[in-house]
This record gives sequence, C-alpha cells and structure tokens, in this order.
Amino acid sequence: MNQILDAILASDTTADDFAALELPESYRAVTVHKDEAEMFDGLETREKDPRKSLHVDDVPLPELGPGEALVAVMASSVNYNSVWTSIFEPLPTFAFLERYGKLSPLAKRHDLPYHIIGSDLAGVVLRTGTGVNAWKPGDEVVAHCLSVELESADGHNDTMLDPEQRIWGFETNFGGLAEIALVKTNQLMPKPRHLSWEEAAAPGLVNSTAYRQLVSQNGAGMKQGDNVLIWGASGGLGSYATQFALAGGANPVCVVSSEEKAEICRRMGAEAIIDRKAEGYRFWKDETTQDPREWKRFGKRIRELTGGEDVDIVFEHPGRETFGASVYVTRKGGTIVTCASTSGYVHEYDNRYLWMSLKRIVGSHFANYREAWEANRLIAKGKIHPTLSRSYPLEETGQATYDVHRNLHQGKVGVLCLAPEEGMGVHDEEMRARHLDAINLFRDAEGERTNGSRRDV
Repeated sequence: MNQILDAILASDTTADDFAALELPESYRAVTVHKDEAEMFDGLETREKDPRKSLHVDDVPLPELGPGEALVAVMASSVNYNSVWTSIFEPLPTFAFLERYGKLSPLAKRHDLPYHIIGSDLAGVVLRTGTGVNAWKPGDEVVAHCLSVELESADGHNDTMLDPEQRIWGFETNFGGLAEIALVKTNQLMPKPRHLSWEEAAAPGLVNSTAYRQLVSQNGAGMKQGDNVLIWGASGGLGSYATQFALAGGANPVCVVSSEEKAEICRRMGAEAIIDRKAEGYRFWKDETTQDPREWKRFGKRIRELTGGEDVDIVFEHPGRETFGASVYVTRKGGTIVTCASTSGYVHEYDNRYLWMSLKRIVGSHFANYREAWEANRLIAKGKIHPTLSRSYPLEETGQATYDVHRNLHQGKVGVLCLAPEEGMGVHDEEMRARHLDAINLFRDAEGERTNGSRRDV
C-alpha cells in the first residue's frame, strides 16, 4: 500500500505508472462479521454500539470483473446505512450478500462471512476491467453508490427501477470504508478539484439522495418560490436539501433540534427555522396515539414563518415520529417525498388530509447515474458545498459510526482511509479560496461546539 500511496502523493505519476503498480494481495477494511450478527439481540436500538461490531481487518483483494474498477480509497464517510449495517437492523446485511451471490458466478464474490461496508469514496483508479473506456488508472474520482446490472428493460428509463439495483457497500460487498474498493465504473465521477479527499468523499450518497428527492422530476420537482419543510435541516442529508432549496430559489423551512443546529442553518442562508426541541413539539401522546393538536400547532408556526402559506414540499426522512405531522402540514396539492425512516418504518397518518386535499406521497431512493452526476457537478462548480464536520482515521470508524448513531455529529462525518492527514488532494486553490467559508462551515461549527477552534485546511 505504501507504493500506491507514494504514487498518489507524487505530482508526476502517469497513468502508465499507476497501471504498472503491483497490487497488494490484501488491504485493510472496515467489516462486520457474519458470526456476530446476533450480538445485539435483545437490546434496544439506541443501546447497540457500533464500536463493538465494526472491525478493521486485513482482507483479500477481490477479483476484478468486466465493467469494474479497483480504486485506492483516500477517504470515505459514514452514512446512516453504515449505522444500520453495524447494528444489524432492520436485518443483517448478509442476507443481501447471499441473495446477490446467487445472481452469477462473478457475483458470488460478494457472499462472504464478512461484509466490507461504506457507500462513499474519493480516491484514485488503480485498475479497470474489460470493456471500460471512460476511465483509466490514475484518474481521481468519487463514487456514487448505485450498483445496477441493467440486464432488464425495467432499468433503462430510470436505473433505480432496475430489479437488480443495489446500494454499493450496503447491499454489496467491497465498500468504501477501506484502503481499496471494488466498484462498477458507471459509479465513477470526477473528483471536484477544489476539495480535499475527505471533503470530496462526504457529499456522495446524501447529496445525490437529496438531489433526486427534492430537485429531480423523479422526486418533488422543486421550483422557485416553493416552501420546503426540511426535517433535520443541518444533518447529513438535510444539510444538502437546505442548500438545494436555497440555490434553487425556494424557501427552506428548517426543522432542527438545538440552537447550535439552528445557527448552522442561518449560516447556510436559511431564515425560517424551527427548533422543535425548544418549542416542545410532541407529535405522539404515547407509543400508539398521535396528537393532532400538535400537528395544528406546528402548522401554525410554519405559517408564521412563511407569511401565512403552507409548505409545498416536505422533505421527509425521520419516518414514524414525524410522518403524521408532515402529511397534515403540506398544502393542498403538495408533495411529501420520503427517502428513509430513521425513527421507524411503520408510518401512520390521517388519510383524510391526504386524499381530500389531493396531496401526494412520493417514495425516493438514492439516485440514478444522471442525477448523481448532476449533483456532483454542482459540488464541482461550487454551487453546493460539502458539509463535513470532522474526520476520523480508518481505525476509529466504529467511533465515527457511533457518533452518527447517537446523533452526536453535525453534517457528515468523514473517515481517512489511505490519506495520511486532512487537507490533501486540493488542485484548484483559487476556486477553493472563493468558497472557503462555505466549505468550512460545518467544521467551524464543530470547532465552536467542542473547543472554539477554527480548522482552515
């Protein structure tokens, strides 16, 4: 691995040099183990500790297939699917790997007694398989997490509808929280030149997810002037939704859970902010009964912030805890678009407020290649910025995942894989200087929260 890292850090390494590098027989990767899948049985979700289930193992280099690439991973990041994998909820991911392994002899590689996790990366292409023309060794790339076979007609209008669509590093093996990752080359996109490795790795999954959910016609189709209610507006997903709303001429109504998170939204440029904790919203009277009076109080507060208007779009991802309120507060003819259920998968709402007001509920899952490419293009142009708050070394991925699980973080949490330190990999210093405050916004907020220090890198 040292030779690979030296080649990446050198300024004069050519594509031929990268192609000539000897690949290691093994590499370090963050894994969960199949024989530990029941280790948290009987515990409440909150009690399950990713630091106990995530390992950093030495694993064999996988076979490279047609249309694939091996990428040296400089940095990755933690997503909520990393949390789900680490606590074996809603089910152990080995069921996904077993199912994938039955697809073909080549897919059988993924069905292993360990799962290398991670659905983001920024790094350098080391090898490409047969049939690859668009990418070559030495290319600096980021990867989106849509793994798709495209052998069915169903996927050729929207690849997310392909029956063999999977999320790389969650429903496949050989993910990005590792020194080397195996991807399909139609997952690759150019690394933004003004960002460091860890900054470039942070947007991937959440940025593309927010783009499809909010901007794309496959999601809410947001337009100028729309009022957009964004749950968790300073979080890993919501922080990108907030930026897309602001950049697209919409009016984000940001829901957060603390004054610190409210301040982050203000720094992004949002004005309409609801601190749900400070204002004491309780949408459930108990575990089985919702409180419509709280929905009405919440809707009244929204109208106070929008000049009397209800929201056109609700950017939903908490799920069970908030879904009844989301349906209620949406304007007549409006859209509730949902991509996750971090507080519970069984949603309950009063259907009268849906059918009689002609509202729509739209399911949205990650993004197709075109949507991911457009979302990454906006990052590369400096229109949308990474929301990285801090980074951990690969050995401390368990702690990084624990932080996300317990909501101890702001924005995104990064992981340095091969990169020896933060701040490396920047090629366009002039562009970076123009956007430095926005790039560092979440770092600055984290520094103020912990020790008041600023980290300009």
